[in-house]
Amino acid sequence: MMETDMGLVGRWEYNTDLFDGSTIARMATHFQNLLSAIVDNPQQVVSELPLLSAEERHQLLVEWNDTASDYPTDKCIHQLFSEQVEKTPDAIAVVFEQQQLTYHQLNQRANQLAHHLLSMGVGPEVLVGICVERSIQMVVGLLGILKAGGAYVPLDPNYPRERLSYMLADAGVEVLLTQQSLLESLPSHTPRMVCFDSDWGAIEQHSGENLDVGVHSNNLAYVIYTSGSTGKPKGVAISHQALANHMCWMGQTFPLTKLDKVLQKTPFSFDASIWEFYAPLLVGAQLVIAKPEGHQDSDYLIEVINQQKITVLQLVPSLLRMLLETRNLAICQYLKRVFCGGEPLPVELYCLFKQQSQATLHNLYGPTEACIDTHFYTCHARISQNTIPIGRPIVNTQTYILDPNLQPVPIGVPGELYIGGDGLARGYLNRPELTSEKFIPNPFSNSKSQRLYKTGDLVRYLQDGNIEFIGRIDNQVKIRGFRIELGEIESVLSTHPQIQQSVVIATEDIHGNKRLVAYVVSESESLSTNQVREFLKQKLPNYMVPSAFVTLETLPLTPNGKVDRKSLPAPDGVFTSVVEYVAPRTPTEEIIAKIFTNVLGMPDVGIHDNFFEIGGHSLLATQVVSRIQQAFEQKLMLQAFFESPTIAGIAQSIEVLRKIAQDQSTSISETEQEYEDGLL
Repeated sequence: MMETDMGLVGRWEYNTDLFDGSTIARMATHFQNLLSAIVDNPQQVVSELPLLSAEERHQLLVEWNDTASDYPTDKCIHQLFSEQVEKTPDAIAVVFEQQQLTYHQLNQRANQLAHHLLSMGVGPEVLVGICVERSIQMVVGLLGILKAGGAYVPLDPNYPRERLSYMLADAGVEVLLTQQSLLESLPSHTPRMVCFDSDWGAIEQHSGENLDVGVHSNNLAYVIYTSGSTGKPKGVAISHQALANHMCWMGQTFPLTKLDKVLQKTPFSFDASIWEFYAPLLVGAQLVIAKPEGHQDSDYLIEVINQQKITVLQLVPSLLRMLLETRNLAICQYLKRVFCGGEPLPVELYCLFKQQSQATLHNLYGPTEACIDTHFYTCHARISQNTIPIGRPIVNTQTYILDPNLQPVPIGVPGELYIGGDGLARGYLNRPELTSEKFIPNPFSNSKSQRLYKTGDLVRYLQDGNIEFIGRIDNQVKIRGFRIELGEIESVLSTHPQIQQSVVIATEDIHGNKRLVAYVVSESESLSTNQVREFLKQKLPNYMVPSAFVTLETLPLTPNGKVDRKSLPAPDGVFTSVVEYVAPRTPTEEIIAKIFTNVLGMPDVGIHDNFFEIGGHSLLATQVVSRIQQAFEQKLMLQAFFESPTIAGIAQSIEVLRKIAQDQSTSISETEQEYEDGLL
């Protein structure tokens, strides 16, 4: 600052490697705004003084939130589907392996189920559980529940029985749709059940005509449970109107034709699956259902994409990377659009994608509490950040990046993302206090009914109005697209009688793979890693069970008594097995061991170490299988790996495959010789 005859004059000096001129110009203006505000109101608390000019504030709050767009606010999703049935009754609607249904057939079956559910008391605001394997029955079930006026609660058959029991009780589910083969895995105390297979004879006696049950767009469409920081999952309640807004936006922004085919591969207990179901069915395109657990097998996915000529695909970035590293995606010539979400999308991954595919890549962002997606960005080569932006809000959605005082922050300054608009959930089922905490009145609206969802995501505006994701402000993490509250895992660990304290963190290895690590304090020397892991498996989904457990005498604390997560010992080398180390004994085992160590980033892996107990997960498993197939030129099935995930077990499988191939080769040679000898 220099004092002149004209008054104080300031000059800014900055590192041009870190800042560009427009950023500094904005900062200078904000500094002047701050000084003017101090002069106008010297008694004001500094944190409440404005930095933004009136023009900037209008740009952030109004111009960049001008997303109003018409859509059928009075229509429910199943009604929009029924309208499409009238247009294309004979077109193929859904395909699952060797089965398929036309739009008319799918609608008829859904109507029959709806009439059956209606006779059981299902109607508007009644929650119906659905626990089925991925199949055509799943699609019939979802549509049938909606047509009966009910709202569906998806229940993953792979969840622990205790978790399923809690979700059924918490949601107050009155009717549960399932399959005969799943009955043994369900809780003993269940609501009235309808089995698709054994009960279908009674269901198909009902009328196949559309029915009007008086359901409206403001009624519930579904309740999806997400990880909860208090130790129990929480149900997010979404209305038909919120879902219709999203689906109409998707149809307008990424229009599908009757020739398009969408692969449904995301587990239906996650809201990212929802647009996979309805995007094709609302426009006359084709819905292709992947087999159960097929989303974990990259070779199978590539096979289905090519065989069915899939044009639209959704992948989490970690799975996209796996397909690109094996160069499998390069052979998928029919793909037109690939959507990513659930994790930050690195720019280098997009560059790798463009080397192998002519399809367009779109980055989607959105919490379950705001109906699937709230922001989107179409990738292009001119990106200066390390990660792809999450973009701009979709139609009828408002975005606010705010400081702790709920004031908008300037462009380039990190703040918490708040979301408003037609896509917001009603709130959390049976959790009024949590709903009030996370869904607050919109301070920038004159309407008392307008709300904002507090996402907990740290973001910032870029110069062009797109938004960049930075991280979280709490202990929620995303791993392979799964949303995990670390507090829920810690809460479950605290119920173990031999564990006094625990803390869970997410770490990232040199390959970019994220893993959960649990640190526990236990007075019992006999408590083993395997015991703790099995305890958690009884209560949590597999994706929430940590890959490693570290036992400490005490947890490091900060001066104010909180756990000092930054001082926890590095997890390097703690992904150890509970069995004694045995070195590879044969050349085959040595090759497999090298693949294990490279994929897991570990120095040594014993031949009896369980891949999934030393840091492995399903996506890494597909990578291991792919490398093994390349190394031995043998078709190793992913299921065989899951059944015997050790070096010794896989080596034995390889030897069996070699013997089969050798026997077949010998048989062919003998047949050829017999032919030459005139015996055939």
